[in-house]
Amino acid sequence: MSRRQVGSTRRNGSFPFAGAFNSKSKSSPLLSIGLVVVGAILLIGYVYKGSGAFGGSKIVSRFEGDFSCTSEVQRAIPFLQKAYSGSMHKVLHIGPDTCSVVSALLKEEETEAWGVEPYEIEDADSHCKSLVRKGIVRVADIKFSLPYKAKSFSLVIVSDALDYLSPKYLNKTLPEIARVSIDGLVIFAGLPGQQKAKVSELSKFGRPAKMRSASWWVRYFVQTSLEENEAASKKFEQAASKESYQPSCQVFHLNSYH
Repeated sequence: MSRRQVGSTRRNGSFPFAGAFNSKSKSSPLLSIGLVVVGAILLIGYVYKGSGAFGGSKIVSRFEGDFSCTSEVQRAIPFLQKAYSGSMHKVLHIGPDTCSVVSALLKEEETEAWGVEPYEIEDADSHCKSLVRKGIVRVADIKFSLPYKAKSFSLVIVSDALDYLSPKYLNKTLPEIARVSIDGLVIFAGLPGQQKAKVSELSKFGRPAKMRSASWWVRYFVQTSLEENEAASKKFEQAASKESYQPSCQVFHLNSYH
C-alpha cells in the first residue's frame, strides 16, 4: 500500500480503533489509556506496513523505489567470470550508469570493456566524461542500430535498458544487441513488483519501466529465435550458490546468433 493511500486513510479516520479516541463511555481511566496505547501501536504498524517496512517486497523497501539492476551487474561480475571465463576478454555493457560497470570490468585481469549509455550524461562525473572522450563509452539511443560492427564483442551485458522499451522497440533492439555479440549476451531485468524509476526520472527514461515475468521473457526470446545458453546459466548458478549469492534481478543467459 502506498504512502498516499495511508495518508488518505488517516484523513478519513478509518484506521483501527479510531472509535476509542472518541468514546463517551464511562470506562475506567486505565482502560481508556490502554485502548489509546493499543490504537497508537496498531496505527504505527499500519503506516509502516503501507510504506513497505513490514512484509511486501524486500527489494522495493530496501532501495526506496530506486532499485538498479546495473548495480547488480557489478555484484555479479565474479560469477560471470566463472560462467564465461574465456568470453570475458572483450565485453560490452549497455545500460544507464554504464561508466560504473565499465570501470569495474576494466579492473578485471585480461578484460577489455566498453559501454553504451542510452541516456544523456550531463551530470556525469569527470571519470565518466573521460571514458566518453576516449570512446570507451558512447551515448547512443538503443532503439536504433548500435555503432559497432557485427560480432564486435565476445559478451554483451544489458541492464536497466530493456525494461523501458515497448515490444515495438524490443523487436529491433534485442536482435541488434545479439548481432554485435560472439559468445552470448546476459540480460539483467527487473522483477515484477520492483519500482525502477522515481517520478523525477521519468523525463529521462521517457516512460515507466515495465516489469515483465520470466515466462514473458522466455516466450519473447523464443519469438526472436534467441536460445538459452544452458552451459553458462548452469555455471553461473553453481558459482552463485557456492557464495550464497542471490541476484536481486532476473538474469538471462542467451546464445548469440550464428
